[in-house]
Amino acid sequence: MSLDGAMLKYVREELSELVGSRIEKIFQPSREEVVITFRKPNSSDRGAKRVIFSANGSSARVNLTEAALENPPSPPMFCMLLRKHLGSGRLLGIRQDGLERILYFDFECVNEIGDIVTNTLTAEIMGRFSNIILVRGGRVIDSVKRVTDEISGVRRILPNIVYETPPRLERVDFFTANDRKISALIENKTERLAKALPAVLEGISPIFAREAAFYAAGDTDAACCELTDEQKERLDDFFENARKSACFTEIIDESGAKKDFSFVDVNQYGNGFAKRHFASANALLDDFYEKKSDRASQRARDMLKLIKSRAERTARKLELRKKELADCADRENLRVCGDIVNANIYRLEKGMTSALLDDFYTGEQRKIALDARLTPAQNAQKYYSEYRKLCTAEKMLTGLIAEGKSELSYYESLLDSVTRAKTDGELTEIKRELAEQGLIRGEKTLGKPKKSEPLKFRSSDGFTILVGKNNKQNDELTLKTSKASDIWLHVKDIAGSHVIIKTEGKTPPERTIVEAARLAAYHSKAKNGSGVPVDYTAVKFVKKPAGARPGMVIFTDNRTLYVTPNEEEADRLKITEDN
Repeated sequence: MSLDGAMLKYVREELSELVGSRIEKIFQPSREEVVITFRKPNSSDRGAKRVIFSANGSSARVNLTEAALENPPSPPMFCMLLRKHLGSGRLLGIRQDGLERILYFDFECVNEIGDIVTNTLTAEIMGRFSNIILVRGGRVIDSVKRVTDEISGVRRILPNIVYETPPRLERVDFFTANDRKISALIENKTERLAKALPAVLEGISPIFAREAAFYAAGDTDAACCELTDEQKERLDDFFENARKSACFTEIIDESGAKKDFSFVDVNQYGNGFAKRHFASANALLDDFYEKKSDRASQRARDMLKLIKSRAERTARKLELRKKELADCADRENLRVCGDIVNANIYRLEKGMTSALLDDFYTGEQRKIALDARLTPAQNAQKYYSEYRKLCTAEKMLTGLIAEGKSELSYYESLLDSVTRAKTDGELTEIKRELAEQGLIRGEKTLGKPKKSEPLKFRSSDGFTILVGKNNKQNDELTLKTSKASDIWLHVKDIAGSHVIIKTEGKTPPERTIVEAARLAAYHSKAKNGSGVPVDYTAVKFVKKPAGARPGMVIFTDNRTLYVTPNEEEADRLKITEDN
């Protein structure tokens, strides 16, 4: 993993500014993540700082974070335990043994009987073995992951047992080994340099080892035994430079995705890869993991995949039914053929396969196909029977096509909602809707789920404008919280939010309606378009058909505006806590 002990050293040094701060808030946004808010008393810097502790196997880390992490309405047991034992504790210090991937946060706390005690929150950053452990007096109080004998035969982590650190290998800390040349440590090695370095040096990641090999020999696969004296000198220079100063670097691949990071400048990747540099280790980690491993992003991708699959299946059925409906267009010809056979029945005999008969509709003769096994009357009835079947099929297919179009429109609205969701809580609301509509299995939840609020804006004329974030919220906003005289807006025939202008009994000026229309266009699938049609009408003219999916409504007495979404205007009109 890229987050090695050396990188944690820089994280620890930067976090040392929090020493003396008190815990203001603790919450657990996910099963393996804890967020602690610190505030330093009696300081000119009164701002709160948040630190995320993650034991997630793919994104384990400790760092200052600016990410918008959701505080769940029902705190998990481990979160409540941390609140009980850490409370408003004061941070005494942050420790690290050498370049081990473990940080120890020591807190001065008050126990149940009022005595001052020291509790240690231990963050073990070890890939899938990562853990967050609360320790007092050398004993485990509890951990975010309990480890039994069945899980690990090497080390248990359970309440009330002695806390033992993971087995530590005897390796060199290159930061403190100033008098030792790194090249001497790999002198007699035969394997690749990038493989040999982590075996002799503590706390370095594969990307760092490869960069050392690339710097020394121009090849990440260079072998130790093939290094020239000049290359060995370059290897020692690389480590000397790494000791002196850090260069916090993030690597971005051809697709724009975060690939890797290190505390040194990285040049081992070829063309097509880009680099970003950060002022601090914490800023780098916050950017890398917030973008790469954010839980909400993963949930969104999973939901998008499910909804797209459903939409594609519905679209295929819709096309098939449209083709079947097109085949029904020949039904009138079948009825006419039956009429012609009936009118000329005296000229026909059983056994004939076709006949040239008078078409009294056109006054011309027409060749009519016949079934030799049937009598003339039976041939006429066969044509009528096929005609009736196609009439029935047309009626059924017309209904199925209408349902399919409605279904497809609903999936489009779900895709739009998921794409625009900003927080884990908003995604949870959409997931709950998916369960209610039978698209996924429902999950048991503790307590009443917390609802998010619609987006709020204030027009240039002072009118409040509300924008729904998802289908369920659109229904709530339009059908329950709005008044009959309020103005409802929605992009025409495109997935998007319901938008409401709260009129308070007044007539909103045209400027307010145009601003609301631009907000409707911005919060829709057409946010990057121009000349977007937006329908608007009074709420009293908006109805929900019986049995309609969430967010689906019909409306009358509407007018249409053509607008271009404006992101700057949306930001300016948005109501925040500050305005």
